[in-house]
Amino acid sequence: MFRPEGVYPALLTPFSADLRVNEAELRKLVEFCIGKGVHGIFPVSSVGEGLHMDHDEKCRCMDIVVDQVAGRIPVTPGVVGSYPQECIRLAKHAASLGCAAVVVTPPYYFKPSPSMVQRFFETIGEESGIPLILYNIPLFTQPLDYATAASLSTKDYVVGMKDSSGSMVDFLHFTDAIQRAGGEVQMLTGREENLIPSLLMGAKGCITASSGIFPEIMVGAYDAWMDGNVEEAKALQREILILVRTMFAAPFPVGFKLALELRGFEMGPPLLPLGTTDEEKLESVKQELKPLMEKALKRFEGVSA
Repeated sequence: MFRPEGVYPALLTPFSADLRVNEAELRKLVEFCIGKGVHGIFPVSSVGEGLHMDHDEKCRCMDIVVDQVAGRIPVTPGVVGSYPQECIRLAKHAASLGCAAVVVTPPYYFKPSPSMVQRFFETIGEESGIPLILYNIPLFTQPLDYATAASLSTKDYVVGMKDSSGSMVDFLHFTDAIQRAGGEVQMLTGREENLIPSLLMGAKGCITASSGIFPEIMVGAYDAWMDGNVEEAKALQREILILVRTMFAAPFPVGFKLALELRGFEMGPPLLPLGTTDEEKLESVKQELKPLMEKALKRFEGVSA
């Protein structure tokens, strides 16, 4: 059974002027990530504006990424929906492509009960025919609670959990509840700011946006930790903090797309248009971000922002 482990980029999506996925640039981005040593890849992600894509464009994004990866690393696309049938349709497409698993958030907009959230995941797992990675992202969806995560962790089709709460308290309680339930689920952090603390407390890796923007730093931190080079791991963990804060200074996920543009990728317009004041803010963030990126990447030979 597949188990996610290592550094997975939550892949940003480049768009053309017509607001469709820019295939050539997406393929270039996938190659960039693989070339930097990532261990898997997560397209149709939150930071990749997957929520704004229609069904066909989500499937097209999966098609492109799977084709470009060509079996070199696992592909675990997002299959987010507000009701299970849409998630199942997307998950079945992912399964038909040979994806290793799919990433599923709790339903959004409405606030279902914990038992409804559990049944939501169970329905997808029972009907889609592909392993699930639970995705806790309380910033945007109904939060997963410890008991529901623990119960779901005992299902054969649940192989991992991405916790993007940003809370080490929650991460530890999720881990403890799952262990007590006897679940065999790989815990991964969804926040780059706590990769090393999470690894210390049993995480198996991360699924983060910065892993696809600064893979040198994220893979470097992970590898240093795995090699027992704790001081190097801590130094790289600290390196990412100012970059994340600066990217978040612009409306999400535009600041993250800006960082990739500074690395030479044509990311195109955001699917949610910016207002006039946002455009001004973006220019300010760009001026601050560029020298920070140049400094952070200087330690990696042959890499420039």
